[in-house]
Order: sequence, then C-alpha cells, then structure tokens
Amino acid sequence: MNRIFRFSFVILLVFIFLNCNRKEIDFNDLQKQFLSGNFKDATLLIHKFKTSDLTESQSAEIEIVEAKMERILIDFSKNENQIKKELSKWFPNVTEDQLRAWEEDKKLEMKLIDGERRYFKNAVANLFRLDSLARNIKENLDGEFVDSLDIFCVSHNSELVTAVNSGINILEKPQKYKIDFTITLEPDAVPSGEIVKCWMPFPRESFPRQKNVKLISVNSDNYILANNEAMQRTLYFEKMAEQGKPTIFTYTAEFETAAQYFNIHPDEIKPYDTNSENYKLYTAERKPHIVFSDEIKQLTEKVTSGIQSPTEKVKAIYYWIDENTTWASALEYSTVECIPEYVLKNRHGDCGMKTLLFMSMARFAGIPCKWQSGWMLHPGELNLHDWCEVYYEGIGWVPVDQSFGIQDSENEQVKDFYISGIDEFRLIVNDDFGCDFEPKKQHFRSEPIDFQRGELEWKGGNIYFNHWDYHVDISYLN
Repeated sequence: MNRIFRFSFVILLVFIFLNCNRKEIDFNDLQKQFLSGNFKDATLLIHKFKTSDLTESQSAEIEIVEAKMERILIDFSKNENQIKKELSKWFPNVTEDQLRAWEEDKKLEMKLIDGERRYFKNAVANLFRLDSLARNIKENLDGEFVDSLDIFCVSHNSELVTAVNSGINILEKPQKYKIDFTITLEPDAVPSGEIVKCWMPFPRESFPRQKNVKLISVNSDNYILANNEAMQRTLYFEKMAEQGKPTIFTYTAEFETAAQYFNIHPDEIKPYDTNSENYKLYTAERKPHIVFSDEIKQLTEKVTSGIQSPTEKVKAIYYWIDENTTWASALEYSTVECIPEYVLKNRHGDCGMKTLLFMSMARFAGIPCKWQSGWMLHPGELNLHDWCEVYYEGIGWVPVDQSFGIQDSENEQVKDFYISGIDEFRLIVNDDFGCDFEPKKQHFRSEPIDFQRGELEWKGGNIYFNHWDYHVDISYLN
C-alpha cells in the first residue's frame, strides 16, 4: 500500500511540475498584433511562445498565424516607389495625395505592415478595374479592352436557351474532356530524401451535370483516389525529393460535363420544408465565411424587402451584388478573416469571394445554398473558378454563377442565364468547401477553403504556393 501511495505521489508531483512549467500564453495579444499589421512584434511573441511547453492546439494556432503573415507579405510585396513606377505610363506625375485618395476609396489596395505602406501585387491592375476615371485614361492610351469571353458566353448561352425552349434536353449533350494535371515542386524546396505528400484536385461525379469520370494514368504505382463521396475530391500520392531535381506529380483523366438551364415558373415552386435536415444545413451559418452579421442581415432585408418568391429573392440578391461589387484579382483566401465582410468593405472580389457573399445573403433570406467549384474550361479561358447552387422545393438544385454576372443581351433569359443556369465548360472538383482530405492533411493548408490547385506538405510543414507550380492541359474530345 505504501509503495502504491509513494508511486501515486511521485506521479502527482510530476504532473504539478509540468503544469507549473507550462506558461500561460496570451493568444489575444498575438492576434491583436497580427491583425494590426505589427508583424515584427507578433513574430517576437511567437518566438517567446515557442520556448514554452505548448499544447497541440497552441502549436497549431501559432503555425496558422505564422503562415498568414508569410502569405500576406507575399501578397503585399510592393512598396510605394514600385507602384508609382507601374503607374507612370498612365500617370507620369502621380502625387502622394492621389495615391492616398485611391487608398481611401479602397481602389488601390494597401496594407500597413510594421509602419510601412505595402501594396497588393495586383493593385495597379485592379485600380483600372475599380476606378472609372483611371480606366478611361488607360483606355484612351491603350484602347478599349473587349472581353472575348463575354462575347462567347452571350452567343453560346443564346444557343442553350433556344435549345431548351425547343424541348431539347441539354444534359444529354455533354462536352467530353481529357485533363492532364501536373504539379512541379521546385528543386531543394525540402531536403533530399524527404517524402513529399501531394493532394491533387480530381473530378467528382456530380450528378446530373458531371459524370463518366475515368482515371487514365498517374506517375506513381501507389496512390489513393478519394471516394466520390468526398466533397473535395483528391488524388493523393507521395514522392521522395531528390537533390537538385524538381519533384513532379501528374495524372491524366477523362470526364463529361453538361450545361444546365432552368426556365422556372413561380407555380412550380413549393413551400420549403423548414424542418428538414437539408433545409437547416444549407440555410445555416458556417463560420468564419458564412456569418449572418448585422451588415449581412440589414443588407439582405433591404434588398429582398417585399419579395416572397424564392426565385425573385435570388434574382434581387444576384443583381445587387452584380451592380454594387466589381470583379478584381483577389488576395489569397487563407489571409482573409471573413470573405463576405471583405467584399462589402472593399466593394470588390473575385469569383469565390462574390459567391460567398451571395451564399451568405441567400441563406439568411431562407434560400438553401451550397458551394461548387473547380475550373472554367471555356476555349482560351482556362482558369480556376467558383460558383454555387440554390435549392427550390419542387425543382431541385439550380446552378448560380454570381461572378459571370448579368449578360449583355436584350433576351431576358440570356441576360439572366447565370442566375438559373450554367454552361458545360466546367470542371467540378468541389461540392463543398473547407472539407478534410483523404488522407487528412496535417498542416495548415495553402488554401483552407477552396481546392483547385493542389496541396503539398512534408514532415516539416506545409509547402506553400510560392515553392511549386501547377499546370493544366485540357483536350476537347468532341
């Protein structure tokens, strides 16, 4: 009995000793310094914390703050002199007062980091998208820009609408694709002999639009293709890094994607079953990027005031976002604390940012809404892309592409095509956002929300986008 007592007493002393040595850590101060742009002070705090006996959750929180600071510095990589030099072609005598005015109007994206003005790497290109006077000066010098994609979409969507109105089922006329996807990690990004883990985006069977997905080849004998139930579908495999050589991951696959268009009549829509699990799930908040803040509530109520029809509510929200926010090149999502809040504050965002604002407003208005994303595959316009789907009782899930916007057409159906339709030039990888991978990633993702480029890590941590490239080749098989 005495031996048992002595053993228990020793264990108790060890426990007390360890917990006395575990320093209390004030993460609120760390977050305050980080959000205030005091990166040097935040880094000093992190170094101090790392000398403590950290819990797993504390270590993970420090990893995230460190990663965000590194990524923000990559995004905001230009100083004032560099911005002036970029602008000099159109504004040879730009003044500091003019720069401050653009900054104040959220048209020249700047962030104070450790007391220095740092500018978004695409700030100048975005300025001409966001400021009409600057755009006019540029067009007078360079000529007016005509977007060939806009012209293509109006023409193609007119054909789709005509086909649907003629009774043709456009879902039965899919576009067949072959995709060759490659990720190349730069030489010596990790020590030679270390294992690099790679998750590559892979097409989902997403009925009724995307199907007949077939993996053709992988440059590895051992890989894990996630089950189609994975909402962010991955192809996972590993490679050993070799000194002085790039590490290459590649696969080839085929798939089919069809267009879909709904010419919805109000009588077709039934009342929602607000007690169903799906309704509750897809009208709920999902922090940190779908939050019913006071601003979201007030704006949605204003935009949908007096409207009862779900389709008319969706149209009102879509039109408001289209008319009051501008598409612009975006910051990395992992560095933005709440994306819809960012869009409302700055009145601009890219496809995913505008989609998350739409989803927040639609859900608060009682319209079930879910994420969808992957790539846009329009001829000559290959790029990452995000959109969503809304649910109407009696109709089902209907695609909505907020960032493609109101089309330049006098035909009302073509004009509003992307409010209740989508073309067949899409690759669907994700039917949700921010999901765990298969197998699960251990470190903070390069893109914790979306998944279109891929993810890499090794035992030493995540490998960010600045250390590797992705490349996609698309073949149109019909």
